[in-house]
Amino acid sequence: MRVLMIEDAEDLAEGVMAHLARSGVVCDLATTVEAAGDFRAVQTYDAILLDINLPDGSGLSFLSKIRAAGDRIPVLMLTALTSVEDRIAALDKGADDYLGKPFDQRELEARLRALVRRDADRKSEQITLGPLIYAPKDRSAALEGKRLNLTAREAAVLDALIRHEGQFLSKTRLYDSLYGFEDADVGENAIELYIARLRKKFTGSTVSITTRRGVGYRIGLDG
Repeated sequence: MRVLMIEDAEDLAEGVMAHLARSGVVCDLATTVEAAGDFRAVQTYDAILLDINLPDGSGLSFLSKIRAAGDRIPVLMLTALTSVEDRIAALDKGADDYLGKPFDQRELEARLRALVRRDADRKSEQITLGPLIYAPKDRSAALEGKRLNLTAREAAVLDALIRHEGQFLSKTRLYDSLYGFEDADVGENAIELYIARLRKKFTGSTVSITTRRGVGYRIGLDG
């Protein structure tokens, strides 16, 4: 899971990011509305954690704009404004949930996962590619009826590929689906390792991952 946190209180944000990272959630931080727009222009997110009072504008205005554009990404408000009127205003603007500060990190994580699960339930329960069946809800896959044993990062790469079946995804695009912008524990070349592992799991089936040098990788069926 990858989420965008829009919050100018950096101490608070760092604590949230560290907690989520321990649960395998990648969290990018935007401290302004403008920065949030820049992040979303180059990266797809599963959910947004949104403050109301930001240095260059209102989180509610930001929320109104993305909803007006038809974007239904799950949004969890994180704010010190906790009156009934504030909550109603946020929900009316299109927020999916509302958590007042201060909050327990465990509750934040539980609410976030609930929102993402709910969003996944609204989408297709599974994606079928020949003998391969993939379930976005829990990033599990089965090949010819047998469940594939995928690591979290292998599953993330497969998720990106299968959601864009027939399209070539660059190494950078796949890398961004795995790591935060400041996560430098491995380089982009690690993607080659995950692709090789997936190919090995698909051995003997009609599912294949094609490489186009200088372009990227594409999943599809042979023939």
